[in-house]
Amino acid sequence: MSTAAPPADWHRLDPRTVLVTALVVAGVVAGAAIPVTLGLTRWFSLPVAVLQVLAGAVLVIGVAAGADRVRWHRTRYRIGKERVDLHTGLLLVKRRSLARSRIRTVDLTANLMLRLLGLVTVRIGTGEQGSESTLELDPVTRAEGERLRRLLLERAATAPPGVHREGELAVLDPRWIRYAPVSFVAPMLGGAAAGAVMQVSDWIGAQGQVIEWVGDRFRETPLLWVIIVLVLAALVAGVVGALGLWVEMWWNYRLEREPGGTLRVRRGLFTSRSISVEEARLRGVDLVEPLGVRLLGAARLDAITTGLAKDHEAKNADHNTLLPAAPRPRADSVAADVLREPDTPTGAALTPHPRAARGRRLRWSLAAALGPVLILTLLGALLTPVLLWIALGCAVVAVPVAVVLALDAYRALGHALSGRYLVTRSGTVRRSTAALERAGVIGWTVKQSVFQRRAGLLSVTATTAAGGGAYTAYDTDASEGLTFAADAVPGLLEPFLERAGDPGPPDP
Repeated sequence: MSTAAPPADWHRLDPRTVLVTALVVAGVVAGAAIPVTLGLTRWFSLPVAVLQVLAGAVLVIGVAAGADRVRWHRTRYRIGKERVDLHTGLLLVKRRSLARSRIRTVDLTANLMLRLLGLVTVRIGTGEQGSESTLELDPVTRAEGERLRRLLLERAATAPPGVHREGELAVLDPRWIRYAPVSFVAPMLGGAAAGAVMQVSDWIGAQGQVIEWVGDRFRETPLLWVIIVLVLAALVAGVVGALGLWVEMWWNYRLEREPGGTLRVRRGLFTSRSISVEEARLRGVDLVEPLGVRLLGAARLDAITTGLAKDHEAKNADHNTLLPAAPRPRADSVAADVLREPDTPTGAALTPHPRAARGRRLRWSLAAALGPVLILTLLGALLTPVLLWIALGCAVVAVPVAVVLALDAYRALGHALSGRYLVTRSGTVRRSTAALERAGVIGWTVKQSVFQRRAGLLSVTATTAAGGGAYTAYDTDASEGLTFAADAVPGLLEPFLERAGDPGPPDP
């Protein structure tokens, strides 16, 4: 196979990609070797099983490394004046190209193996939907990745005006780790840990022994206490997992503003990540307060921006996060720096919503809480009185919780205009305060159900090409909500309001 260099204006990936592939596959094979070997001992002796596994491991690693060697040889890229080109493939050659004027993101990531070798994966994207809007160079040297990032994101436009500072905007405070255990990730990881134990024990044919061992530990313990202990054990495992995940995701975190108007987020312990956001594409910020984090007086900050990668590999919950969960005053100050404002619009005084909105939330919340209680009551009346007692217990616990959450959801409602931004707030389990640039609003959606009409309420939604695409002020006073929308973007809603208020021709 020829290894001749590509033409001068074309470049190849780093040849150490073959070594990376071989090591990664070797790690996967090593992890699967023990259960596979134990499984083979059912038909063969242990030495024979070990030899078979070793032979299979060498074959798998060799095939993977050979395939990646072919990929490296057949892949090349070019940075032209107008376009970025990527050619790859052996039998089916793929030629893809992106116009440089449409490039919005150049993100660098490197797992532990790549970091040890001084390599990174470069993702070049236009921010549009689909994998065809993204080119991936995997891997290149870190110096080459930084060069590509600076080259492709440089802009002739000057930075936006306003009160601001260049350089470092925020760095990691290790004390922020205290917010990790109160996130929703902790119970999810706890459940995943319990499921993983059962799955692995099933793979090696020991699930029955695991269940028997747990049963022996609690043989003389009442069932209620068994459930409580197991739940607590899962929560402890979830908390430990949440702490570890937080450290991996946010260690070495740094938010910077680079010359020319680019925000850059760098973070990661084992897998380093570098995400760039052009300020020209920034349309606002979203202050997110999940329930547990909010009870501790903290919030995280997300960017409302166009042009972030949206393909299935890059679309995740933290791709647009500018600041992890931090004390609320700190989140507000970072929001002001990011938006180049003296005072953050996320801290503006909001207009409260009518009491009728509170009644709607109370009814929704009580209906959600009492629905299962009603079903248990009906089943108890038909089957066994035990279900009636369970229904009573659910009602005693669920109804107060439902009322508290409904009242909290009502207190969260609010909207306001703050300088160049419109602000909406809603939610209780996940409270969101979105500050959206008024110039970024491309339309309004006004919704009013039959029940809202009877209560004199409506919901107005600002549609935008950035962020989530829609930001809603729920259950506002009917006239107040329309006025808010009309004042936020003058001239956009007035023709419809005038048409709605037109009395029509006089009666003959």
